Amino acid sequence: MENPDSRSISEIESEQQASTEEVVSLAKNSEFGREIFTEFAVLLDKFTPVLVAIKDNEKLMDRPPVKKGVESIEKELTRAKKLIEGACSRSPVKQIVVVTQELGRSLGLVLFASIDASTEVKQHIAALHRELMNVKFDISFTPSPSPSPSPSLGSSPCVIHGPRPSKESGFVSEQGSFINEIEEEKISLSIDDVVLQLKYGNDEEFRLALLLLSDFIRDQVIDKEWIHEEDIIPILFNRLGSSKPHNRLTIIQILRILALDNDENKEKMTDVVCLSGLVKSLARDADEGREAVGLLSELSDISAVRRRIGRIQGCIVMLVTMLNGDDPTASHDAAKLLIALSSNTQNVLHMAEAGYFKPLVHCLKEGSDMSKILMATAVSRMELTDQCRASLGEDGAVEPLVKMFKSGKLEAKLSALNALQNLSNLTENIKRLISSGIVSPLLQLLFSVTSVLMTLREPASAILARIAQSETILVKKDVAQQMLSLLNLSSPAIQYNLLQALNSIASHSSASKVRRKMKENCAVQLLLPFLTESNIKIRSAALNLLYTLSKDSPEEFMEQLGESYLINIVNIISSSASESEKAAAIGIVSNLPVSNKKSTEVLKKLHFLPILISLMSSGASTSTSTKTWLEESIAGVLIRFTIPSDKKLQLLSAELGVIPILLKLLASESSVTKCRAAISLAQLSQNSVALRKSRKSRWTCMPPSADTFCQVHDGYCVVKSTFCLVKAGAVPPLIQILEGEEREADEAVLNALATLLQDEIWESGSLYMAKTSAVQAIIRVLESGTVKAQEKALWILERIFSIEEHRSQHGESAQAVLIDLAQNGHPRLKPTVAKVLARLQLLQDQSSYF
Repeated sequence: MENPDSRSISEIESEQQASTEEVVSLAKNSEFGREIFTEFAVLLDKFTPVLVAIKDNEKLMDRPPVKKGVESIEKELTRAKKLIEGACSRSPVKQIVVVTQELGRSLGLVLFASIDASTEVKQHIAALHRELMNVKFDISFTPSPSPSPSPSLGSSPCVIHGPRPSKESGFVSEQGSFINEIEEEKISLSIDDVVLQLKYGNDEEFRLALLLLSDFIRDQVIDKEWIHEEDIIPILFNRLGSSKPHNRLTIIQILRILALDNDENKEKMTDVVCLSGLVKSLARDADEGREAVGLLSELSDISAVRRRIGRIQGCIVMLVTMLNGDDPTASHDAAKLLIALSSNTQNVLHMAEAGYFKPLVHCLKEGSDMSKILMATAVSRMELTDQCRASLGEDGAVEPLVKMFKSGKLEAKLSALNALQNLSNLTENIKRLISSGIVSPLLQLLFSVTSVLMTLREPASAILARIAQSETILVKKDVAQQMLSLLNLSSPAIQYNLLQALNSIASHSSASKVRRKMKENCAVQLLLPFLTESNIKIRSAALNLLYTLSKDSPEEFMEQLGESYLINIVNIISSSASESEKAAAIGIVSNLPVSNKKSTEVLKKLHFLPILISLMSSGASTSTSTKTWLEESIAGVLIRFTIPSDKKLQLLSAELGVIPILLKLLASESSVTKCRAAISLAQLSQNSVALRKSRKSRWTCMPPSADTFCQVHDGYCVVKSTFCLVKAGAVPPLIQILEGEEREADEAVLNALATLLQDEIWESGSLYMAKTSAVQAIIRVLESGTVKAQEKALWILERIFSIEEHRSQHGESAQAVLIDLAQNGHPRLKPTVAKVLARLQLLQDQSSYF
């Protein structure tokens, strides 16, 4: 049989109708125990209209207890079918009595979950339930029972040994295990006894009294006057807090029945003690919470309930939790109750604190002026997560707040700006702010000299700083120029925000025109005085903006910077405690033109190189982003101190310990850092051949150590004086970069390796490269590198494959990629590819193929 959990209740009930008809047919046609089976068939015939009624009630079908009961009915029908089919071999009569009552109990599950079903449906279910539970078959003419009855069915129709109730089914399934006892107690217990047990009974007595009370209510044995006279509602609430879970669930279900369409009963449930008890139930078992929120929702049409319930600790938090939960019924009732409670301003604020913002946004849009200010002030003071900011933005909070800022009075403007400042920490909300047209009013406010508006300028500048993080700001022309003009007219806090905004605008990838216009409007001259600013935040923000502006037209920037401000920058690097400030300052120096010898001399005089080496050697702990920026900036500066045209500067750099720093930078996670470090190593290695000590030269003191002999340079190499890549141990990390997934540093690395294949040493260099894993790494570049990197890789391979030994060892692994490049590669590569293929004897030297 198909797993019931995989079918809808509608499908289960459709199958049950067919099963019912089949069992009825079997029972009517059975020759064994014909009278009993015929009577059983008559009872089963009554199931079909009940199943149809349940199937037609969508709200009823969504309830888990109903599905539980329907599945239980299905199980008992299957058991009945087996009993009837096996009637000739064993006595099924007592067992069919048990099955009948089990069917009654299963129907009871459905009945007690049908609180808000129509009266007609409940009456049909209740009538069949009573008939099944009270069934009396005449078994006097049937054969005696089998000496070995099935243990799962029990041995007597008078004692029911059904399955133990599951925790999931709550009160409804528990009722099934005790329904037989209830029927027997009806005979001996009076209504007065029930009231006494409700008041004073122990757990089991109270449980039985509850079940009997629900039976009395359903069967209309008692009326509303009796409920009132006996104080049933206060009694139930009095027992709610101290009862066991299954009894609490039953109490709330009975209270819901009593509250239906009965205002007098509802009024008895409105005092704080009663409501507090129901609120506690919200946080308990899922079934109990579902019933409790349903009852509270039904009571919420009473103003006293709405006024009191929001004050009960934890109530609104639990309602918001249920609203966002997986139970659709509980969520629906929680939503209804929250809407009812949102008429109270304080409740709305509590909902917002719990993460439910729609009522707050509604107040921002539709509330009174005072209510709007209150809501905006609350948003400004909340410690919002990004998820909460997103919810507020999606629910529509930004637009009414912008409207408040534009058209409200001073208090409204201030509260709206502070709220928007809190919301602007999220990128999605920044887009909403820009589209709402807030940029121009913010700038107008910053230009304002009206004293009453001065308090608004700081939050306005903070919002502008956030807005500027979005590239959308670039559609607003002249925004940067307007901000620049405000710098010297503002307080320190506003200056900082404006500098942050300007740097964000200038940093956008498509902001080259903006940067150019900023420099044309004397932005650099305006910013340089901030280098001596004592306020570290402002000075760092100015440095960041200068760094951004220094990326374009470095020669022009150098002219504007001048020697005095370069000295200021170096002083900041040597004295600042901020790693990010140092990174920005070093970044400015790294962007200065390498060819400017004057700036190099100034940096030498200021002992700038030792400062950098000390900084790299200290291994200061910084954030990942700051560390990356710092390494990239330092690697950029070292290119200046290793230019091949100045051997004295190279010697100075090597003596100070630059080469170990460059090797350390090769291991950086930044491709930019690796690339710049490889450039410096290549520049140093270009002069290694000229600086090597020939083995023929005479040494005036002692002969050189055998350890210093270099097989590539065919001479004696000392790292600090000849800058040899081999002796420095630089080749393995360079090759490792080529073997990695990132391709940005390939060209610089290959240029460094190519210095080992200069004309004078190409054969020994080729041998060394062939012995390492360099060839395979270079072939990898041919497969996925840039055109420039591929050009350099082909040049290296052409030299290596000039030697037969290397061709035979590595040539075959290069063939496929070389042929692919010949057919599909960039046209610029084809002449060099032809040379390499010719070296591998795959193409004749005189071929005109290319």
